Amino acid sequence: MFTYSVAIIMATLFFSCTNDIKEVRDFLADKNLPIGVAENINMVYKDSGDITTKMLSPLLYDFSNRKEHPYTEFPEGLHITKIYKDGDSTTVDGDYAITYSKTDVSELRDNVVIINHKDKYTLKTSQIFWDQKFHYFVTERAFTFITPTDTLQGEGFEASENLTRWHVRNNSGVLQVKDTPEEEVISPK
Repeated sequence: MFTYSVAIIMATLFFSCTNDIKEVRDFLADKNLPIGVAENINMVYKDSGDITTKMLSPLLYDFSNRKEHPYTEFPEGLHITKIYKDGDSTTVDGDYAITYSKTDVSELRDNVVIINHKDKYTLKTSQIFWDQKFHYFVTERAFTFITPTDTLQGEGFEASENLTRWHVRNNSGVLQVKDTPEEEVISPK
């Protein structure tokens, strides 16, 4: 009889404590808690069998349970390597990162370093926004942009994801400009 009573009490406790997944998600969102936590992340993305991106991070918080602005946070930093079909690669490092999943925009902060390894371009700044849909970086902060022949500094920088097309504002430094023959100059019509 005692065993039977214990079994009924245990079953009652078990079924009374179950929650619907939506209730758990809402509870975690209300308490500003992540729905998932991962340590020592080593992710590889592939496209048609080719590795396109590698991502490393010591810690990831998944806040995809947010209704308005779901995001993923990397509070201890992030290292990403983008590998292109032409053999070029770009690495992106920051001490903190947050990615908003609805917009595919990431913010990297503190000791941000972006390197195009083929062309040997390096961008250093304290904060940058990365639009992953349009493959574009933007910062309004102070930056240092290093090429094999030049070093530019300033505030405000925009660039393609591989740093080959860029625009600087409020800059200083020496920039070597290649002379273009007149027949190669495109004039507005």
